[in-house]
Amino acid sequence: MNQLTPKQSLQDHNPTCSELLGMADHELGAFFGAVAELFGSEQAELSAEDWLGEVLATETLPSATCDWRLITFSAATRLASRRSQATPVPVITELEPANY
Repeated sequence: MNQLTPKQSLQDHNPTCSELLGMADHELGAFFGAVAELFGSEQAELSAEDWLGEVLATETLPSATCDWRLITFSAATRLASRRSQATPVPVITELEPANY
């Protein structure tokens, strides 16, 4: 007789090394592409270095997509900080009346 086996829950799933590398490759590739499209290749390369630095700073490799996104979020925060320091925000001293 064929016994049914319950599906393994996502919490019990231990991804293999190739699965982890696939998740990392996908996340870094998407982040790099988006930064390159929005800010150019120089910022994309700097952001990729930030992303890899965030991975190296973790104690264990993320095992879920949401954990990889936290790394991307941290690297994006560094990008935003770098961009805000490089681009001065114009100061508005006087509001012009709207032309309605």
